[in-house]
Amino acid sequence: MNNKIDQLSINTIRILSAEAVEKANSGHPGLPMGAAPMAYTLWSRVLRHNPANPAWADRDRFILSAGHGSMLIYSLLHLFGYGLTMDDLKNFRQWGSRTPGHPEYGHTPGVEVTTGPLGQGIANAVGMAIAEAHLAAKFNRPGYKIVDHYTYALAGDGCMMEGISGEAASLAGTLGLGKLIVLYDSNNITIEGSTDLAFTEDVGKRFEAYGWQVLHVEDGNDVEAIHARLEEAKQDLDRPSLIIIKTQIGYGCPAKQGKASAHGEPLGKENLQCAKEFLNFNTEESFFVPQEVREHMKALAEKGKKAEEEWNRLFDAYEREYPDLAAQWREWHTPGLKDCIADNEEIWAFEGKTATRNSSGEVLNRLARYVPNLIGGSADLAPSNKSYMKDRGDFARSDHSGSNLHFGVREHAMAAIANGMAVHGGLKPYVATFFVFSDYMKPSMRLSALMKLPVIYVLTHDSIGVGEDGPTHQPIEHLAALRSMPNFTVIRPADSRETAAAWLLALSRTDGPTALVLTRQNLPLLDGTGKAAFKGAYILSDSEKETPDIILLATGSEVQLILQAKEQLKAQGIDARVVSMPSWEIFEEQSEAYKESVLPKDVKARLAVEAGSSFGWHKYTGFDGDIISIDCFGASAPAETLFKEFGLTVENVVKKAVEVVNRNR
Repeated sequence: MNNKIDQLSINTIRILSAEAVEKANSGHPGLPMGAAPMAYTLWSRVLRHNPANPAWADRDRFILSAGHGSMLIYSLLHLFGYGLTMDDLKNFRQWGSRTPGHPEYGHTPGVEVTTGPLGQGIANAVGMAIAEAHLAAKFNRPGYKIVDHYTYALAGDGCMMEGISGEAASLAGTLGLGKLIVLYDSNNITIEGSTDLAFTEDVGKRFEAYGWQVLHVEDGNDVEAIHARLEEAKQDLDRPSLIIIKTQIGYGCPAKQGKASAHGEPLGKENLQCAKEFLNFNTEESFFVPQEVREHMKALAEKGKKAEEEWNRLFDAYEREYPDLAAQWREWHTPGLKDCIADNEEIWAFEGKTATRNSSGEVLNRLARYVPNLIGGSADLAPSNKSYMKDRGDFARSDHSGSNLHFGVREHAMAAIANGMAVHGGLKPYVATFFVFSDYMKPSMRLSALMKLPVIYVLTHDSIGVGEDGPTHQPIEHLAALRSMPNFTVIRPADSRETAAAWLLALSRTDGPTALVLTRQNLPLLDGTGKAAFKGAYILSDSEKETPDIILLATGSEVQLILQAKEQLKAQGIDARVVSMPSWEIFEEQSEAYKESVLPKDVKARLAVEAGSSFGWHKYTGFDGDIISIDCFGASAPAETLFKEFGLTVENVVKKAVEVVNRNR
């Protein structure tokens, strides 16, 4: 069965994990103890990784989708030499530690993606596998497989219950992502008890229906069987693989193994001691790692270092033979956007009235000629979202070189897949759907923001301007919801040139996601728009006096209303300043002096206009100002009727502005 060093290493992982949870008096010991054999087997025998360089481009990726079992990966990272110290393990779940309750990307070396919300990791893994396949199709040449790695995810019963895993797995099977392998820790236990309470389906048959290879290991402690199934999975390059491994949650603790109580609470000191005795582990010392395990792990880490050195030699030879491709490789892996692209007049050239969704489609296709690693698509709405790149091909089972992805009606997984592509590196992902369906994506969008990933969200049909489809399809609270999210930038452009600025801003960001919120209805091309939108808010049309009588603020389709209102107010002797405010977040990044120049504090008379919730606008209008907004759900009618009925008209803007001015005199 298992040789001595394997068993000792596995038990070291189990006990370290249980001890860290015990010391924190918080956490989940059950998964690390039950899944330790499969994780150790993968990391020690199969996974290509170099602890000395967690960012090695051609490493295999490992995602702990069941992120509550975080001590499993922390124990592995410590033992394999990723820089996590024993003190880090002892500070599990404590303030400022590198071992938070759930794995966090960018916080702990070796953690590939932030997990915790169940099922997200599986979808992230699909995104990473797509990235690997696309980069391989673009860069590999005969004799030079510079992109040749696998993506592994460890998932539990909860991951399989969440709908996002089904969405993502269905797409992975359709696309034939053969280098994606999911290890399913099937222990039949959730917090409430046996999975039979709510989950009796045959997961294997479901994944077979998705088009996956499904393999089984009946004993989760059998390292040789696990290894054999992993190698078998790697041989099928036409299908992703699911390895169902039967385990006992909390294995090694006689009083708790196989029980729900092992899931999310410390074992207790007596049970921890019993576990050490049951596993024939050192019972005298806490946080103990046997010397032979240290030496074994060091040797394994050295193998990973040599694997990267071999890859570096391969890349050097590749660069000599294909210097242009090597230069492109480096360019693809450079964050942000070249400054010179914004100076290209083509990007800004527009004429006449058009919907900003159409403008976005034009800008996307112009930028696609300059940004070759743009990749993305829509949740079955590309013709409506205008999110398809011409002449860039489709990413499909038979051809992974295409840059257009067809996600199907799978918004939640789509966003999580984009997160996986973004953390993988080398690609600039975007996804698209109707703005109202950001509700379906929000958990993944939140993780984009938490990880500070530069994913671009193209969100069209942005208001009651959707019209006859009615309130189910008309966003109201959605702008406020996204604006409330830390690290998330929302841009709602007023015309085609502001839309171009929005795309350039989004592609330039390296520290968070961006939503481009776009209209279905046509909008006029406004005088004065363009690069000024890079500031987030700017004076589109100023007052004649140094101090305006009132400041009119708006975003998107409502900017045209306040521009027209300014002219009518002038006839009434009211001198207005018009401020286009496509992005609150970008405006807040500007200097205090700039913000004061746009919105001087001594001008209390302010009126904001936006076809959505008023929530948040008081920050800019103050209590002396007012807001024309929509704080109820919409209705089914032509867009023109809806704007009139909800008070989004020039006449109403003028009326409210006069009231605000009179109040502040």
